[in-house]
Amino acid sequence: MSQIQLCYSNIFQKKFVANASFGFGGWFLFFLFGFSQNSFSQDTVKTAIQHRPKVGLVLSGGGAKGFAHIGVLKVLEEAGVKIDFIGGTSMGSVVGGLYASGYNAAQIDSIFQTTNFDDLINDFIPRSSKNFYEKRNDELYAVVLPFDRFRIGIPEALSKGMYNFNLLSNITRNVRHVRDFNQLPIPFLCIGSNIETGKQVILDKGNLALAMIASSAFPSLFSPVEIDGQLLVDGGVINNYPIDEIRKLGADIIIGVDVQDDLRDRKSLKDATKILVQITNLHSIEKMKLNIEKTDIYIKPDIKDYGVISFDKGTEIIKKGEDATFAVYEKIKVLGEGTHFYTKPKLKIASDTLQIRNVNSNELDNFTKDYVLGKLRFKAGSTITYQQLQKGINNINATNNFSVINYAFEPNNGGDDLNLNLRENPIKTYLKFGLHYDDLYKSGVLVNFTRKKTLFKNDIASLDIVLGDNFRYDLDYYVENGYNLSLGFKSNFNQFSRNLPGEVSGLDYVALGINSIFVDFSDLSSQAYFQSLFVQKFLIGGGVEYKYLKIKSTTIANANPIIDKSSYFSGFGYMRYDSFDNKDFPRKGWYFSGDIHSYFQSSDYTNKFKPFTIAKADFGAVARLFKNATLKIQTEAGFSFGNESVPFFNFVLGGYGFHPVNNFRSFYGYDFLSVSGNSYIKSTGTIDYEFYKKNHLNFSANFANVGNNIFESVDWVSIPKYSGYAVGYGLETVVGPLEVKYSWSPENAKGYTWFTIGFLF
Repeated sequence: MSQIQLCYSNIFQKKFVANASFGFGGWFLFFLFGFSQNSFSQDTVKTAIQHRPKVGLVLSGGGAKGFAHIGVLKVLEEAGVKIDFIGGTSMGSVVGGLYASGYNAAQIDSIFQTTNFDDLINDFIPRSSKNFYEKRNDELYAVVLPFDRFRIGIPEALSKGMYNFNLLSNITRNVRHVRDFNQLPIPFLCIGSNIETGKQVILDKGNLALAMIASSAFPSLFSPVEIDGQLLVDGGVINNYPIDEIRKLGADIIIGVDVQDDLRDRKSLKDATKILVQITNLHSIEKMKLNIEKTDIYIKPDIKDYGVISFDKGTEIIKKGEDATFAVYEKIKVLGEGTHFYTKPKLKIASDTLQIRNVNSNELDNFTKDYVLGKLRFKAGSTITYQQLQKGINNINATNNFSVINYAFEPNNGGDDLNLNLRENPIKTYLKFGLHYDDLYKSGVLVNFTRKKTLFKNDIASLDIVLGDNFRYDLDYYVENGYNLSLGFKSNFNQFSRNLPGEVSGLDYVALGINSIFVDFSDLSSQAYFQSLFVQKFLIGGGVEYKYLKIKSTTIANANPIIDKSSYFSGFGYMRYDSFDNKDFPRKGWYFSGDIHSYFQSSDYTNKFKPFTIAKADFGAVARLFKNATLKIQTEAGFSFGNESVPFFNFVLGGYGFHPVNNFRSFYGYDFLSVSGNSYIKSTGTIDYEFYKKNHLNFSANFANVGNNIFESVDWVSIPKYSGYAVGYGLETVVGPLEVKYSWSPENAKGYTWFTIGFLF
């Protein structure tokens, strides 16, 4: 008698022996079932069994190999099998949890096919979720190291799994209020491993998304997850096949799917991932042999040629799951024949709109509730979508101020209370390093010291020191107060030496009989400022600035080498927005920057200063042309008004790849700082093609009108006076982009080749 037949026989005996009045016909059937193997048939089962057996499904862990579970579910549905209980571990917990929450196999397949697993593994945080300080932080430093008590630590490489948690919270929103997994459409449990005690933890209550995350927190890849005071990692470490736990729920028949790796020989253990998986399997491989004997229908897909991170082979692995299930189809179809045939309906997914009644958070030591709400960018009483929620959580995650971030919903008067669980990152001090080379500032090594919670809650202090051909520094102290006004202070020093056209200096170069001069330029600026969010998108702010310029040259014979050494005082205001997904090679998004500076006082070394104001704006957008090809359009303009501006505050164009100071702007086709005027308008178009991952070819064209007071007439809309073109190659590296560009202009006989290496500073 087969295991399935035996199970039916045992159930039959239990049902009918318990009823002493079921008559002669019942005793006759009992005799047939109990004592005759040969008389058992599917027709007998369908006529004799009034209550079908309870079917439990057990799904093992195996990383990307768990795609095979989807193929198994597809065939089970085709056979009409109704699953009564589900237990899973790791990837099995994710697939099983989704199935238990109401999705059918086709819907789960669709979810997995549209998931970016590279982003999931890397815990991707969109650039748009980072404020301007955080964007700068990611686009300046190649190495970030914890620094505590004068000791340099090791960077934390573990992912918090926020991308995965946000995804699972969204797609399980139909059951977001369920706290007992026995109350799910299909009762469910998954397994976690207590990393402190070495014992398994059965996860059958609480937040479903968090339970799935804990069960699949693969050691060394994802951070442990704390649930009810227990620190949990991947359940496969202890129990990768929870068959006994499903039996205890009441399953009569167990269908088990085994996708874990067999033990590999030394020739196959060629990378860290395979070694870690092998270590994890050492304990579970022997246990699996015993579990197979307990399994009524055992399914083992042939996926030995795939790894735990073969997410790009998902379609193939799903097909392997289907093939393995069809191999035991005769056993499976018995469970779904006749009146037992079951068709699982397609889940009608609940609206992704949330009515947030309250936002609750645990008490924090170093950050205020206003800070948290400012990052979420919505308050109590808001109507939001899951996409807005995900953006808010990403904003919190991007700060790197919290080592634990999760959330749950509680029903409240037809809406939801959002309950945040945040744990502050114990690391408050960092050392950061970067390097850069360009043709203006030359080589530079960047050393940064960053300290959080220096004086007040929500604050951050940062000091950049650039060592190399031109010493520079950048000091920034900032207190972020969410929707309330945030305050800050910054100071920076820049210097370089360069041969410049005489007209750029503001000198009467004709009378001096020179065409160009060699200058040593230095700029020391300090600002006190405030800023806040406008319509939850735009950063607006203003403040006061002190600037000291010192410019000297030894080119001028028999003359004072000092061109300027004046202090300038100004007030300023700005508005900014930036949604580019990548600063250097964007594929989507747009940005805007507007700025106005009013210079009202100077120590006036040249005795020529009169108050004046400079306004400027910059807009850019990116559109996709075709796969891996984008078009970036940028337009910028600026002008001064009032009295005549100081020449070194004018708009000066030329060169590429340097850190901008004051109003020095890049321009293809002209050497650094070649063309100047107190007003300008410039447009640039760039076609970028990523011909291989992180390798780019691009072509750019820019056009400009530059001069004094060009907007006082309509000349600025005439044919551009200046034009230039560039072709280039760019490579994205861990230390920043490496770029080489060749640039030329029809107005110049000479072309220019520019190199830039590393993040821009």
